[in-house]
Amino acid sequence: MKFLADENFDNRILHGLIRRIPDVEIVRVQDTELAEGEDPEILAWAAENDYILLTHDYATMADFAYERVANGLSRVAFLK
Repeated sequence: MKFLADENFDNRILHGLIRRIPDVEIVRVQDTELAEGEDPEILAWAAENDYILLTHDYATMADFAYERVANGLSRVAFLK
């Protein structure tokens, strides 16, 4: 599995995940051209590149994700 960690995602969780699964692939948004990007852009990139988005931004990200699904653009899963 490949994960894209949103800018607001707790890095302590990422470090714990890496300790438990050393070969996990995690890309942080702030380390890419997506830094400070808008939610729809981040969701589109994750979908196009087969990444699972990790975010704590349920308030705004969820609406954009549901909009993508309603428009048939991609599957979206939320992990809490």
